Amino acid sequence: MNAHETPFSSSVRHLRRGLPSLLALSLLGSAIALHTAPAAVAPPLRVLLITGGCCHDYAHQKDILKQGLEQRANVTVTQVHTADGSTKPPLAMLGNPDYAQGYDVVIHDECAADINDPALIKGLLTPHRAGIPGVNLHCAMHSFRIGNPGEKAAPGVERALWFDYLGIQSSGHGAQLPIAIRFTETNHPITQVLGDWTTIKEELYNNIQVGDTAQPLAQGTQTTKNKEGVAKDTQYVVAWVNDYQGTRVFSTTIGHNNETVADARYLDLVTRGLLWACRKLDDHGAVLAGYGPKQ
Repeated sequence: MNAHETPFSSSVRHLRRGLPSLLALSLLGSAIALHTAPAAVAPPLRVLLITGGCCHDYAHQKDILKQGLEQRANVTVTQVHTADGSTKPPLAMLGNPDYAQGYDVVIHDECAADINDPALIKGLLTPHRAGIPGVNLHCAMHSFRIGNPGEKAAPGVERALWFDYLGIQSSGHGAQLPIAIRFTETNHPITQVLGDWTTIKEELYNNIQVGDTAQPLAQGTQTTKNKEGVAKDTQYVVAWVNDYQGTRVFSTTIGHNNETVADARYLDLVTRGLLWACRKLDDHGAVLAGYGPKQ
């Protein structure tokens, strides 16, 4: 092949000169392969991240999450944030059941304990009932509560609207202390490549009840001492998946402090939970082609 020829034109020239047919065909096949358009790039998952409300540094955590997720997977994160720090923040999607239109998954990272209107909660759940996966972080478990969250709510009743979606009912937490996280379901696609770790001082959310549709993935253990110095271990489920009327939902109660949210181990957990919810992990925990880190 001379300096001005392409692989394709060179192979055609050899065919004309009568090269053995197998060699000529091989050259032609190679030339065609070189000129074939590459396989289509997988479109990024469209992620809606909702933040705002009481008691957390959402102004920074929203950016930590966006950057961490977009570094780890082929996703594009759109933020919907309110700077309101009350327990009844004016979330933009309230009253709009079509708020998730055009997105592949919704991350709920709000803290809105006093938004308790059943009609508003049903509107928030409309996309998930329609099949859009959900990811829920930390105080999302203490949001949208009707009545006393410390009293068990029977599945299916109005008071259980948000709990049925989450898969676990929680009502509170104790002091901030390190939490030893142990993955109890190590064969799940989310957890197969993850390792146990101990957080900095964090909040361990309680479990009032674990629903029949929920599958615990990790347990958190927090050690406290009484006035006499006697140690006591408290254990609760801290990460799980839920089947919400056929929709995949992943949740973790970990994530109060910025340092925890920025921890690579935490971001790995949330990323894998999101990919699983969107059916982008295979049964062995491998990320499907096109949905790993962006090149």
